[in-house]
Parts: sequence; C-alpha cells; structure tokens
Amino acid sequence: MRPRKEQAGTDAPDRDFVVALARGLEVLRAFGREGEALGNKDFAERTGLSKSTVSRLTYTLHKLGYLSYSPSIARYQLAPPVLSLGFSCLAGMPLRQLAKPYMQQMADSTGLPVAMASRDRLAMVYLERCRGANPVTIAIDIGEHIKLATSSTGRAHIAALTEKEREDLFAELSAHEGPKWPDIRVAIDDAIRMHAERGYCMSIGEWKPGVNAVAVPLRPRNETPIVVFNCGGPDQYVSRKRLTEEIAPQLKDMVRRIAAVAS
Repeated sequence: MRPRKEQAGTDAPDRDFVVALARGLEVLRAFGREGEALGNKDFAERTGLSKSTVSRLTYTLHKLGYLSYSPSIARYQLAPPVLSLGFSCLAGMPLRQLAKPYMQQMADSTGLPVAMASRDRLAMVYLERCRGANPVTIAIDIGEHIKLATSSTGRAHIAALTEKEREDLFAELSAHEGPKWPDIRVAIDDAIRMHAERGYCMSIGEWKPGVNAVAVPLRPRNETPIVVFNCGGPDQYVSRKRLTEEIAPQLKDMVRRIAAVAS
C-alpha cells in the first residue's frame, strides 16, 4: 500500500507528514515472517513505490544498518537493529508486564494458551502469549499477525472502538475485503452485539477452520492503544459450550483484574 500524504478524511496535504519516512517504513513492512530475502523489484511490487524510489530507500536503510545485503543474490534481509526496535516497544509497555502473571494463571487453569494483542492496520499483532499444559495448541508466537475481520481478537478490538473509529476502519476493511465484505460485516455486527450483551466476542471456525476462540478487549485509561486478550484452541478441546460456560467467564474476570491493577 502506497504511503498517503493526506490526512484521513480530508483532501488537504498534511504538512507535518514526512512522506520519505513513511515510504522507508513501508519498505521495512514489506517483509513477511519467513526470514525471506527481497530484491528491489519485490519491494516495488509490495509497496506500490517506483523502482527508483525503492532503490534509494533500500540503499539508505542498508547504510543505516536496518537492512543487510547479499551481493551474490542482490537481495536484502532485515538486520538486527530492526529487532531492537521491536524489543524496545515491548519493554516500554508496562501493561504487558502487569498482565503476564494473570495470563499465565489462566493458561495453567484452562490448559490453553492465553494471548494479548493489539491492532496493526488490518491485523492484530501478538504482544504476549502464555502457554497452557495442553500440547495441542495453535502455534502463534509474539510478533505474529492474525486477521482483524474474522478473528475473535480482531472483533473484540472493533467492539471496543467508538462509532467514528469503527466507521473509518469499516471503510478500510470494505476496500480490502471486496466482495466478501457484506458477509464479514454481518458477522462483525453480531460480534459487536455479543460484546454489548455478554462482554466478549467469539470466533467459531471463522478465523481458521477447526479453531474456536473468545476474546475480551481492554481500553486503557491512559489513552494508550486498545489491547485484547484471547483464549482458544482446536475445536476438539474448545467447543462453543466450553467457550461460553468456562473460558469466557474466566477471561472476563482476568481482564477485570488486570484493568484494576493497571488503573
């Protein structure tokens, strides 16, 4: 996606917006999680930037140490300084440190993984994860992304938004999902109602077939981004009945306790 110079919802240019910086960050975001190596052509295709612009950006990022370069294959990879930025972000989140003991307690009680996530564009990124004793779980680690529109975690995030925030996000999701959006929107509206009535959102095989999960959002009072806590797993261990009768009440209670100590 090409970086935008305009402010959302206006046609006037934002004079404080540094386009060159935004484009450089788009190049860094072009990498997947597979440790892949990318050439300038790959960056151009993934970002929508011109090859000449990409060439200058990758050269600069390489010089600054954020990209490593292999002359034999003419491709770049992320370098360790990028990783340090991620660790600095996590270390600067006191809520993550506060929540972890409560998350581990629930993971031990249910035998299932309990995770904490926040929004990253049209996905949710995992910030913390505590494992339970059950060996059959979904392999998602810190830093991984899951889809916003169909996961319980993403739906819980949406449920915690204001009406205006939802309108802006729905416009993005509609453009991204295309013909699938009307059906996805119906499921999201159902999740918003579920949150209003029960205090949580669920995904029953919608994010991934055979995987069920429940999620509860927390909107910190200090105006930091919304975080969402979720718990789930394969449907042979996590039925809808277990989600609603056992796991959801525990998750809601856990989030209430975290909110109390974080306030």
